[in-house]
Amino acid sequence: MLKADRIARILDHVASAGSADVHELSALLGVSGATVRRDLQLLDQQGLLQRTHGGAVTGSVNLELPLRHRAGRQQAEKRRIAQAAAALVPDGAVVGMTGGTTVTEVARALCDRRPADRGLTVVTNAVNIAADLIVRPEVRLVVVGGTARSASYELVGPAAERMLAQYHLDVAFIGVDGLTAAEGCTTYDEMEANTDLAFLRAAARSIVVADSTKVGKVTFAGICPLADIDDLVTDDGLTDDQEKSLTDAGVRVLRA
Repeated sequence: MLKADRIARILDHVASAGSADVHELSALLGVSGATVRRDLQLLDQQGLLQRTHGGAVTGSVNLELPLRHRAGRQQAEKRRIAQAAAALVPDGAVVGMTGGTTVTEVARALCDRRPADRGLTVVTNAVNIAADLIVRPEVRLVVVGGTARSASYELVGPAAERMLAQYHLDVAFIGVDGLTAAEGCTTYDEMEANTDLAFLRAAARSIVVADSTKVGKVTFAGICPLADIDDLVTDDGLTDDQEKSLTDAGVRVLRA
């Protein structure tokens, strides 16, 4: 198992269980106790969990993991979501994209399926998406400036919001950390939430792309109520009851 995969699994396990000991993690990962201890020490230094005697505990039930630790989670589901979401974009569209692992997959799926003459314009505040697209001359790329968030690789804040207010987007793809019928779309950072809302306000059609583990979850900062969202593209892990609550709120749901 690669170190990045091992780290992601440790974070997932400790976040869901609240705590874990070295022996438990060693058996889960199939590695030595010494390897687990080194990983826990690294994660403690990064502030992602709290090292204890014999194991670790999570410092917060509302922890935002950095993008590099989220990239491999639900990967197959995210790629299916991305393919389905890309199919919703017409030729020649101006497409807004926030940050996040699922939106990053949408950007890749869009470019992989479109020949050079279809006139795609992408407006994004995510520096990782911009880095992927800048080498594709067939895509007109507009990067929205702002204050950099290391956790999400996004540029956010008033500067980003003012810039977005000048544009008209055909479609905006928004990544979220939580989504419920009652609380709407939420994320971990208030400034990021405001920039996400600016994307929505600039768009004729607003599409949330999120794997089913985000549905039913509420995080710190509200982005918008569900009334501001046209579509949710998710995976088949969504339950029928969850889908009904979202469609009753006026959201079109597509399971990939």
